[in-house]
Amino acid sequence: MRTLCSSTLLGEFFVIGFAGLVAMKDPHLSTAAVWTVSGVAMALCVLLCGMVTRPAGVALGWALQIALIASGAVLPTMYFLGAVFAGLWGASVHFGRKVDAAKARHAARAAEAGSAPADAA
Repeated sequence: MRTLCSSTLLGEFFVIGFAGLVAMKDPHLSTAAVWTVSGVAMALCVLLCGMVTRPAGVALGWALQIALIASGAVLPTMYFLGAVFAGLWGASVHFGRKVDAAKARHAARAAEAGSAPADAA
């Protein structure tokens, strides 16, 4: 799960950075406000890469997805990009858990086969 979710979060990191560049062109937004919000969101993406294996990490990831969609109120394109990344996040969590379960089953079978006594026929 860590690899899939981290990949999604790193993609979001770059999208948030580029969105910050686009948002700077809005005359109603101050540069400081744009980069404070963008910087916090980008830092959260990087921090979540290390937390995705914990239950709180997945929940915070969903909160980030909601915030990304909500940022469409400032930059309308983010409604679409936020929805795309929310879908990618959901798929990353779902399939990542399946991969982790398959790896655990494989490791259990390998350990069982390695510790089973050899037949002395």
